[in-house]
Amino acid sequence: MHRADDWVAALRPLDPTAPWIAAWRTLSRRPFIENLFYDADFALSAREAFGAGVEVLLVGDRPPEEPGLRLIAVWPCRRGRRRWGFPLRLAMGWMHGFGVFGVPLLDPDRPAHALDALLRAAGHLAGRRLMLTYVPTRGPFAELLSGACRAYGLPRADFWPHARAVLELSGRTEPERAAALDHLSSRRRRRLRQSAERLGPMTFEIVRDPANLGAALDDYVALEGRGWKGRAGTALGDSPEQVAFLHASVAAFGARGTARIDRLRRGDTTLASAVTYVTGGTAWCLKISFAEAEARDSPGAQLVHRMTLSVIADAGLTGADSCAPPDFRLAETFWAGRMPLAHVLVATPGGDPLFGLARRLEALRAWLSRSLARRSRASVLASVWPWRRSARPTSRSD
Repeated sequence: MHRADDWVAALRPLDPTAPWIAAWRTLSRRPFIENLFYDADFALSAREAFGAGVEVLLVGDRPPEEPGLRLIAVWPCRRGRRRWGFPLRLAMGWMHGFGVFGVPLLDPDRPAHALDALLRAAGHLAGRRLMLTYVPTRGPFAELLSGACRAYGLPRADFWPHARAVLELSGRTEPERAAALDHLSSRRRRRLRQSAERLGPMTFEIVRDPANLGAALDDYVALEGRGWKGRAGTALGDSPEQVAFLHASVAAFGARGTARIDRLRRGDTTLASAVTYVTGGTAWCLKISFAEAEARDSPGAQLVHRMTLSVIADAGLTGADSCAPPDFRLAETFWAGRMPLAHVLVATPGGDPLFGLARRLEALRAWLSRSLARRSRASVLASVWPWRRSARPTSRSD
């Protein structure tokens, strides 16, 4: 535990029975920047599947075990000793296959003060260097982090810069919201109409009732299992821990009225399905799948088109995040916005004499990861299309 003038910081295990969970939930509902993945209900749901070794850095007005706690900053992280093969400590924001946004939860009324306290607390409790994963490199948090780095003279380095598709509706008038799909070409619109005609009569439904969400999620898992992931043994149904996590998180958010499963159905057959959560004004489209037998007629595109129209029509929503990897064509077709992201290596206040070495080692690690990804992708292409053995595909990720 670390005390300063007006705040107290502590690192605690990710424990659903801890007395400070209620204060975490309170900050989760109204943070400076919305973050589904660090929301208390989502994080606790992910604990069994992905939470080994995770701790939560808490900054508040009193020790976390005392009643009446008010938190101003929360950052789930892992502390490691040998990320680069050397005894160099690193505290890294918690990320996993279902956790792809890493902005800490900060007090919305005094975000600069909250980030300042978080960085200083991390320096005392977590180590001299941090890796903030999946954080925006443009916008309010990016400006806040840059200001803190300037104020303390902190070195930083960005790795795996990329962007993903988002639907941006904040501040738009009703006519401007209605125009959010105007970028679709006439050719794209014609193809959507033709595909819809070939698919036949379809129903678009949004499942929100907590009593029906579990069955809709099982339907999603079954749909994914019938596709290539099922054949490869990588579908959700092959991982009971991940299915349990999704059920727990969907149930938790469903009880809050902020989970939805969108489905495109033809009679009793599900053609496409997506699992979405809502925090504040942001819809997070976490998972999407479609019936591969109908792939020629793009049921996934039909679903995203209808989902987009429903988000636009919901005045309570200010945007949507695809949660997708770079160059995910399905989301990028309909959502014209792009959110630039990176993993940011930053020293904590007080200095880090080995930061330069850590930065070079991380750069080397990133280069090796890209090289291995290129070789792996080339190997897959060569096995599927032997005549393309000379192809040199590029990696989409670090």
